Amino acid sequence: MQPLAILTQGLVKSYGKVQALRGVDLEVRRGEIFGFLGPNGAGKTTTIRCLLDLIRPDAGRSQVLGVDPQKDPVTVRARVGYLPGELRMQENLTGEGVLRYLNGLRGGKADWMYIRQLADRIDLDLKIAIKNLSRGNKQKVGIIQALMHRPELLMLDEPTFGLDPLMQREVLHLVAEARQEGATIFFSSHILSEVQEISDRVGIIRLGKVVEVADTETLIARAVRHTRIRFAKPVDINTLESVPGVEVLSHDDGTVVVLKAEGEMDALIKTLAQFPVVDFETQRASLEEIFLEYYRQ
Repeated sequence: MQPLAILTQGLVKSYGKVQALRGVDLEVRRGEIFGFLGPNGAGKTTTIRCLLDLIRPDAGRSQVLGVDPQKDPVTVRARVGYLPGELRMQENLTGEGVLRYLNGLRGGKADWMYIRQLADRIDLDLKIAIKNLSRGNKQKVGIIQALMHRPELLMLDEPTFGLDPLMQREVLHLVAEARQEGATIFFSSHILSEVQEISDRVGIIRLGKVVEVADTETLIARAVRHTRIRFAKPVDINTLESVPGVEVLSHDDGTVVVLKAEGEMDALIKTLAQFPVVDFETQRASLEEIFLEYYRQ
């Protein structure tokens, strides 16, 4: 069995009368990119904070890189690069000053040449005071501090928040490169297209419970596809509707048919082979559509 970077079993956490986590069970394999999805208030940030012992759960257990964060939080944090959703930095320091301070806390393990390379790639001037940086540039400082010591595990809470689309893509490249160097990536995001692009697996958390964990491609493959078919001559609609998982949404005298197909397409394709098909268009569901399905009231 592949070793685990993160393990949680039955994590429960309440803030007064608000139950943020209701028994979170997660397994994140070493070396993978794991996307953690959920809207605000679903429990994403609370889960990450419990894993780093920044807050303590009311019940349940967890391990990070084989270490219990409640028993040895210093070791866990030394091996993790963490980007919080709301990063607080000393406003009067420059970006360089913040990074040198944090590097000192970590024993000076980061290579300053590597830090400058990261700053160049994401177009950040390290000589500007934090108080004079835009929201996006403050986020860049946070990204560098998470990456600069080349940690075994990256825990990123909304890593591209506040960045323009070109910079979002560059950050995703940095994350992918960290994985290529052996790091495990655990990140939450509202931008579902980027989760779909780089994640090996995704977990969906809803109201404090993980409701789905699956390979990204598997999750998308089993979702509903919308398909438009144009035939050379009218066909028997009943034949199409008899295919398991297929529902005809509209048809124009059986010549132009719009349908939705759930699951694998094999049975539908074999049925269509009986007819003279002129045109066939299918649209696979995005991760966003699948995610929204879990939150549909």
